Amino acid sequence: MILYHGTNADIQQIDLAQSRVGKDFGVGFYLTPDKNVATRQAERKYEQYGEGKAKIYKYAIDDSYLIELKVLQFDGYSLEWARFILKNRKNRTHNQLHDYDIVIGPIADDVIGYQIRRVEEGIITEQQFLEEIKFHTVTIQYMFATQKAINMLQQL
Repeated sequence: MILYHGTNADIQQIDLAQSRVGKDFGVGFYLTPDKNVATRQAERKYEQYGEGKAKIYKYAIDDSYLIELKVLQFDGYSLEWARFILKNRKNRTHNQLHDYDIVIGPIADDVIGYQIRRVEEGIITEQQFLEEIKFHTVTIQYMFATQKAINMLQQL
């Protein structure tokens, strides 16, 4: 399988310590099988930080990861997916809230911060939260949370 990572930074080696907190599936290295999504992410990172340039990194991983690693996969939008994202987005530490090597599932809409505040304040229900954070088209992301998982990636 081929996966892509879009960024504005040079990546010589994947360093999980450089990962940001408060992401959909927790602290980790995020990839997508959709090159167009990775390209948009790279452009957004460049625009956001104004340094470096938009870059796409390409990785391969074989299906043995499904046997060798602990994987959580969300096959689509669900309340379980929304609760998992809510929990991870609220975590502002590098301490992982789960023990999965890889988490796979849909990307949440970019306005998620606003929706998290609304659900925390009781303005919307979890079901409404789920509907609000769905991306217009289902776009899958892979989050590599452990060095064991990172070691299975081959940069192309």
